[in-house]
Amino acid sequence: MIIKVKVPSPGESITEVEVSTWFVKNGDYVDKGKTIAEIDSDKATLEISAEENGVITLMVKKGERIRVGDVLCLIDTSKSSKNQECAEKIPKKEKELYLENIKILSPASKKILKEKNIPIEYVKGTGKDGRITKADCILFQEEKNSFSEPLSVPRSKKITPLSSLRRKISERLVSIKNETATLTTFNEVDMQEIFIIRKKYKNVFQEKHGVHLGFMSFFILSCVRSLQRYPDVNAMISGEKKINFEYCDISIAISGPKGLMVPVIRNAENLSFREIEQEINNLSIRVQNGTISIDEMTGGTFTITNGGVFGSMLSTPIINPPQSAILGMHKIMERPVSIHGSIEIRPIMYLALSYDHRIIDGRESVGFLVSVKEHIENPIKFLMGGSEKNIPSVLEL
Repeated sequence: MIIKVKVPSPGESITEVEVSTWFVKNGDYVDKGKTIAEIDSDKATLEISAEENGVITLMVKKGERIRVGDVLCLIDTSKSSKNQECAEKIPKKEKELYLENIKILSPASKKILKEKNIPIEYVKGTGKDGRITKADCILFQEEKNSFSEPLSVPRSKKITPLSSLRRKISERLVSIKNETATLTTFNEVDMQEIFIIRKKYKNVFQEKHGVHLGFMSFFILSCVRSLQRYPDVNAMISGEKKINFEYCDISIAISGPKGLMVPVIRNAENLSFREIEQEINNLSIRVQNGTISIDEMTGGTFTITNGGVFGSMLSTPIINPPQSAILGMHKIMERPVSIHGSIEIRPIMYLALSYDHRIIDGRESVGFLVSVKEHIENPIKFLMGGSEKNIPSVLEL
């Protein structure tokens, strides 16, 4: 029986996709449920799985574009793979030799080539069927050492077409530069009070709720309150109109196997520390396993990105359109600072706010960033009801 594997729809507005990766080749035997390919749309990457056991025939080449609903490949459920058929015809003793001979290199040969950085194409194999032996590698190294001229290693380059998703990202980044008046303002924040709270409550928080008490929940809640004080930072331009959002849908940048994804935490103004951390955990899992949906990555009103997880000390984040502002967090470093006339070592983070100057003025941008700084440096006062006694109830412990 021939099974037609068709291209699924990644979303309502998407009619065409690109085959970005094949994990199988013609004639391979595949098991039902095995991932056989990945397709890219303008907004997301989807995995395609085998619908039945059988031998696969590819219909579309890598890099080709194909319409939603077209046939991607065929699976013949009545056949086994060519390799499997070949191996089944070989007697048991000969099968072991057959499997051994398909290896190019012995483990010892591979080790020598890797350690001595010898290109495989320079070594002539004298073993059975041209197999490269350990002695071949040693002989080549001895002959090479006898020459005064250095070994000329060929240099090459690999050219790979951009995926549909990467091309779309490129277009968006260029459009941001051309269509917005982007500025970035900076500040620094003392993380000591956050450190104290997390050190005291993070273990019991995780035991009670099953998730970490991270920095992101503090920053999201600080941004929510600051957005409410400076509503133009939580706005966007539509034609000749300005749209102010009375809710805070916070986009958070999460790095995944396919690159940076930006899922949205809806109505963050109504969420607690526990709810935010659980939502971050759920979104992160779906980004990592590739199950995040397009709907979960659209509609944000403000974005937070944390380059500090990669070691970035300072950067100018790029606005996530059609939003008008993005907050960049960075690596926390111990630095000497002046505290009431005395020099102390404190954990300091640089913050960067990139914003569209067409809709946000300097007063709003600087005021917003100062407000975030105040909330982070005084979390008990601004985020936890003004008293340390309130912390357990705020954290729902």
